[in-house]
Order: sequence, then C-alpha cells, then structure tokens
Amino acid sequence: MKRAVLEALKKNKDIFISGEELSKKIGVTRTAVWKHIKQLKEEGYEIESVSRKGYRMIKEPDTLDANALEIEVASKHIGRKIHHFESIDSTNTLAKKMAAEGAPEGTVIIAEEQTGGRGRLGRTWESPKGTGIWMSIILRPNIVPTEATKITQITAAAVAMGLRSIIGDDVGIKWPNDIIIHKKKTCGILTEMSAELNSVNYIVVGIGINVNVDPNEFPEEVRGVATSIKAYTGMIVSRKNIVKEILHAFEDLYLDFIEKNHIEKSMEICKKYSVTLGKQVKIRTRQKEVIAEAVDLTEDGQLLIKNELGEIEKVLSGEVSVRGLTDYV
Repeated sequence: MKRAVLEALKKNKDIFISGEELSKKIGVTRTAVWKHIKQLKEEGYEIESVSRKGYRMIKEPDTLDANALEIEVASKHIGRKIHHFESIDSTNTLAKKMAAEGAPEGTVIIAEEQTGGRGRLGRTWESPKGTGIWMSIILRPNIVPTEATKITQITAAAVAMGLRSIIGDDVGIKWPNDIIIHKKKTCGILTEMSAELNSVNYIVVGIGINVNVDPNEFPEEVRGVATSIKAYTGMIVSRKNIVKEILHAFEDLYLDFIEKNHIEKSMEICKKYSVTLGKQVKIRTRQKEVIAEAVDLTEDGQLLIKNELGEIEKVLSGEVSVRGLTDYV
C-alpha cells in the first residue's frame, strides 16, 4: 500500500491530494494513508501536509528505492521487478544466485553500496555508499553462448546513450566494457554467463557507475584514470534519472536484438562513440603486450586490429586489456 501512496503523490507532484481522495483511490483508511505518509517521510521524502488540503510531494531523496524506481521506469520488460539493498557484497553475485533459482528475465538488483564489487579480469570495483549506481540485470536470451559478447556491446551502447541524454556529449565507449567521460573511466560493465554447450541458461550484466563520488574517494592507484559524473559536471546528479534512462535505452536495444535479431543499432552506437577505434593501442594478455591500430568492431563485438605487419586480427574481449599508448584511452 505504501507504493500506491507513493505513486499517487508522484503522479500529482506539486499539487495537493487529500487524504480522503488517497484513501478512496487506494482502498485503505485515512489512518492507514497517514501511516504510509509518515513512513515515506522517515525514508527521506519531503511531503507537505496541510489541513483541508491534504498532502503534496515537495522533494524526493536520492535513494534507489525499488518502489520509486519501478514507478519511474514503468517498463514492459527490463526493470519491471527491482530489488534494492542498502549494502551487499556484489549485485552480480546475488543476481547469479537469483537467476539460478528462477528469477525472471529483466529482474534488476541494485544497491546503495557494494562491499565486494568486481570488475573484469578479477579486478576489484570500489562502490562507496549512496554515491553511485551499482546494479545487475538478469537476462535469459535464446542465443548460443558465443553471442554473449553482444550483450556487453548492447549494455555499453545503452549506458552511453543514457548518460549522454543527461550530461551531454562528452561520453565515450572504451572497448570492450568501459564508459569514458573526458578521457577517464566512470563506468564499468561486467557480463557473466551460465550456459550449456549450445544454449544460455542466463546472463547477468553488471553496471557500476561513479555518479556522485568525490574524486578524493577513489583509491590513489586509480585517481589518474577514474572520474565521476559529479566531478565532471560540478554538481550532484540524480541517480534515479540515470537508472531510468539507462534501463529504457537497454530495453529498446535488447528487445531489438532478441525479437528482431538486430544488433546493428547497438553496434552503430558503439562505433560512433568509440574512444578506441582509429587509435594506436596497447593490447595486453597474460603472455605479451602488442601495439596495434584499432580499426573496427565486428557484429559480434570483437575488436579488429591492424598489427605491425599490416595484417587484420580479431581480438576477443575476455582475453585482453586494451589501453592507449600514453594514457588510459
């Protein structure tokens, strides 16, 4: 019932709605309405109460409350069910557990804080409380395992489009899974899969975004390559708005792929906003480091490079780390 009260207040934002009207709309007593209003105020919602007028939403907290997000996202598929946690070890870890137990496709797990966040190649991911977006999406695409790399590219395209709609043009994609603002990393994507030989059981795609993180909160070893949206814009940015824009973009691109077998739109976005293509890059594997020119992306999301002999090679995202010759990009 608290969600119904919240939804009514959000839909009538900046105008008063009476307790009597709320009780009739929701089907509870006015006393029950008052109790839910009290709970919302305790959660940080600023709600004005005026005798004979009713209640009016003034301000919402910048928390990623599941009820508020489900109301705002209002999607058909991705994000219809959202699970919110104050603190969790890793959203990807829980998402994989929930997926194995049968959680439906499109389920989103989101946390205010991760105590054991993970990135690619075994790296850790710092996730300070209340300042970022740490979320995972459960997917069940009817694809063969070799096509899973396309999900990373779809996600990168969705995050880039979502962020560009809010903060402007200086958002790029560093292949295969980083989102860059002004030449520094602000978002990482981690795609994990459970599969049989020829079919996918589920895919979990994790998205970690430094939104309102202060630069001095970054570990010293990454301050030269990491940034946050707040550091770039100079202001606090609504995390809820970012989540909403990203999930909407993701749903559009993902359903285009799943229902129509179209990946072209996502790949066009990845190429258009790439900070990797057309540059000389260092490609590091466990065995060696190669300098090559990044020339294109395949439909499967693999990087095409031109080596020192002028030969074109494919690079698989799971095997390498790619950086610029002199800096991160």
